[in-house]
Amino acid sequence: MKVLCFSSFTFAYLDRARVLFASLRRFHPDWELVALITDRPPAGFSLRIEDEPFDRVVHPDALIPDFKSWVFKHDVVEACTAVKGPFLLDACNSGADVVIYLDPDTALFGELTPLVERLGQDEILLTPHLLDPNTERQAILDNDLSASRTGIFNLGFVAVRTGGEGARFARWWNDRLLEFCYDDIAAGLFVDQKWCDHVPALFERVGIVRDPGYNVASWNLSQRRVSIGRDGAIRVNGAPLRFWHFTKLGPTGDAMTRRYAGDDHVVFEIWRWYREQVEKAGDALIGSRYWAYGAYDNGAPIARSHRLIWRDRDDLRALFRDPFVTEGGGYLGWLVEQGLAGAPA
Repeated sequence: MKVLCFSSFTFAYLDRARVLFASLRRFHPDWELVALITDRPPAGFSLRIEDEPFDRVVHPDALIPDFKSWVFKHDVVEACTAVKGPFLLDACNSGADVVIYLDPDTALFGELTPLVERLGQDEILLTPHLLDPNTERQAILDNDLSASRTGIFNLGFVAVRTGGEGARFARWWNDRLLEFCYDDIAAGLFVDQKWCDHVPALFERVGIVRDPGYNVASWNLSQRRVSIGRDGAIRVNGAPLRFWHFTKLGPTGDAMTRRYAGDDHVVFEIWRWYREQVEKAGDALIGSRYWAYGAYDNGAPIARSHRLIWRDRDDLRALFRDPFVTEGGGYLGWLVEQGLAGAPA
């Protein structure tokens, strides 16, 4: 069975993606590993595929017509999640039998073979944020209500069989994400994730992965205990640890982990290992907030308000074919004329 596994990220997350793909290569050397990069390399940096732990790179401008106009509608998180739909749809026609998506800030600690085997029966696999109800008020506020706002399922993972319902899901998700992948909770949207609340109702043969060893993260540590046995194997509530989602590496992630890991020292050792791996995989030429589509071609940062106006105005998108271009005024010049942006320095 041919398995294709991909992750979506910018160069600022290349360090994390390298850790993910190295762990995938360790456990699944026969899988095709694809880096979906919504970015262009920073000055002085050159990506050498032969030195990377993934097999190939795809840029979404090969998948999305009028890409620059489209990507300008999105901030970096919206863009990196929106492109997952077009690539998943394309991958379903690539000759692969199974396509798996993993966020770049995840890492494998065991084989994912049971998921591939499960796709012999199910055709879509999702992992919920929570497997057990929280009982303490703080955990309900942090985790239950957060999942209610942002989505029942965590789309740091999704897997499909490439025919039947898996392909039908890929087409539906592609269509929704191309037009409606925004961080707008008030409008019922949270990037690619909130859409998948509908999946068990809209599609057949949907499998909900209830094994606690998958997608372990700060939002479910309140109900998952991690241990290392005498055999050295890491287990979560007694099940083998398969992959960990190291979301919000930094102060926020640290605070949530401390709050819910308690005295579970194994959790802190896993986080320590991950920080070390990310640090080793970094590149000094790539800034931690670098994104090629985060600024106009004159270097001026693109404000969120500029993206929202662009998103809502068909006439402006027809008038300015490339909103990043500032020569002759461009879209930025129009914003300045309307008093919607400061004059360029």
